Amino acid sequence: MKLRPVSEQTIVIMGASSGIGLATAREAARRGARLVLMARSEDALLKLQTEMDEAGAQVVVVSGDVGNLEDVRRAAQVAVESFGGFDSWINIAGVSIFGELMKVPLADHRKLFETNYWGMVHGSQVAVEHLRNDGGALITVGSVVSDRAIPLQGSYSASKAAVKGYTDALRMELAHERLPISVTLIQPASINTAFPVHAKNYMEKEPRLAAPVYAPQLVAESILECAEKPTRQVLVGDGAAALSWMGALVPSLTDFFMDKGMFAQQQRPERARNRRDNLGDATEDLREEGNHNGPVFRRTLSGSTGHLPLAYAGLALAGISAAVLWKRQRRTAKAESGATISRTARWS
Repeated sequence: MKLRPVSEQTIVIMGASSGIGLATAREAARRGARLVLMARSEDALLKLQTEMDEAGAQVVVVSGDVGNLEDVRRAAQVAVESFGGFDSWINIAGVSIFGELMKVPLADHRKLFETNYWGMVHGSQVAVEHLRNDGGALITVGSVVSDRAIPLQGSYSASKAAVKGYTDALRMELAHERLPISVTLIQPASINTAFPVHAKNYMEKEPRLAAPVYAPQLVAESILECAEKPTRQVLVGDGAAALSWMGALVPSLTDFFMDKGMFAQQQRPERARNRRDNLGDATEDLREEGNHNGPVFRRTLSGSTGHLPLAYAGLALAGISAAVLWKRQRRTAKAESGATISRTARWS
């Protein structure tokens, strides 16, 4: 399968008004792509269109909700009418909720899935309908939490696991049909966008991203690389690779580390405040980056394509081996303690 250079492509982006979607749109425009951009906020899209028009980019915008199939179909139709079709379709739109699962209303769980899961399904089905003859790339931005769920974002983790399952199954089915469509899943670590500011919050404190945190431009670079080169899956950020591996190889130990650190890491010191969230309202700020108050990494050891160099793989393997050894020692000590108690009981 061969894909065109980004400079020769028409690219459709779902969720283009902030964060990763905005960074991808701007970088694609800089590289000369023709763009069809969709988001819920018409005002934000019109501002973005003016910005890109002034820079000489070819762009059309469509306001709509990815949770509505007809809105998604309209974006594809605009691409056909404006540019004769499209070469790459990128599903990026997403929302989140911070809070313990049992404290989040069921209506909010469902609303999150409408965007994160059903929005991706709508985009994928519309994209395949248009790409099945001439081919192209279908790229979905998921998350590393589809490999390893995290507490306080259980609904988000569940939605991204559903996204991964659907994407993996779709890839196999399209390959079985011999359709010339590249299907890619992008799995970022924590990315410095307005994600925690836009999220619905049910915690007593303001939410924040768990470290390590990476710049959204790294994800944009990975997305556009996959638009040019067929790629199955990309973990963006060394933290994503480490979390995915640990969750697969030592799940109970990962639970232990999550319990000790992940609850505190995702909460700022200040009390929660009343604010708008993008679970129900569109955002209009056109912000690529958020307000993370710690280090933000703009490079990774693994590079933007997520392939680990040998030295880094060795370090990761050493860390996992140490964790496994610690867990075995702990289990042995516990067993010996149990045996001592048993002997004491026998002779008492």
